[in-house]
Parts: sequence; structure tokens; C-alpha cells
Amino acid sequence: MKNYKIAAALIGSFVLGAGVTSVLYAQGHAPTYVVAMVNVKDQDAYAKQFLPKVMPAIKENGGEYLAGGMNKTTSFAGEQPPNRVVIIKFPSIEAFKKFEDGENGKKLREEVSAKFADWKGLWAVEGAEAK
Repeated sequence: MKNYKIAAALIGSFVLGAGVTSVLYAQGHAPTYVVAMVNVKDQDAYAKQFLPKVMPAIKENGGEYLAGGMNKTTSFAGEQPPNRVVIIKFPSIEAFKKFEDGENGKKLREEVSAKFADWKGLWAVEGAEAK
């Protein structure tokens, strides 16, 4: 009887430890910040055809629009950026990759490029580790 109690306690401790470790690991993931630079040639079409599709998809994948917009970037060094620069925060690089691989990520960006905008850059950088 005593051996069963010890075995149950060991198994319970292992399960509890694994659960706590996974929770701590999930909390420790650093967010990912995405910077997009776009030269929008037709701002009206961009606002009507691209933004209504992409903004909900960003939100669905945990993205949070932090900064940017049309003509809201000031250069202090280097070249003047294009007319639209945005910064979006995703909970992890995996969340951004899920968005990027979805129907409103890369495919939609290619469609936009063909119609009314030139993408000058799209970068994802992992944030500092959560402490």
C-alpha cells in the first residue's frame, strides 16, 4: 500500500511539474514585432481593398497594430521611408508565420503589389525575452 502512495505522489509531482513548466514556457515567449514599409500609389484603393481584409486577419492571429499609417514617419538618419510604415506586435514568431502563410498574408500582399502598392520591406524581429 505504501509503494502505491509513493508512486502516486511521484506521478502527481511529475504531472504538476510538467504543467507548471509549460505554463512558464508559454509566458516566457518573447513577442514579435513586424515592421512593414510600403509605397502606396493609390491610397483610396489601398484603404478600401486591402485594409478591410488584412486588419481582421492580423487581429485573428493575435496581432496588435501599434504604430504607423500614411505619411506618419519622420526620418532622422538615412533615407526617407516610403509613405506607409506600420509596426504590428504578434505574441510570437509562430503567430506571425501563421498569419503570413494564411490567405491574408503573403498572397494578399502580392495582389496588392500588382495593383496599387510597392512593398519596400517586411521584417519580423523577436522582442526581448519576457522576464
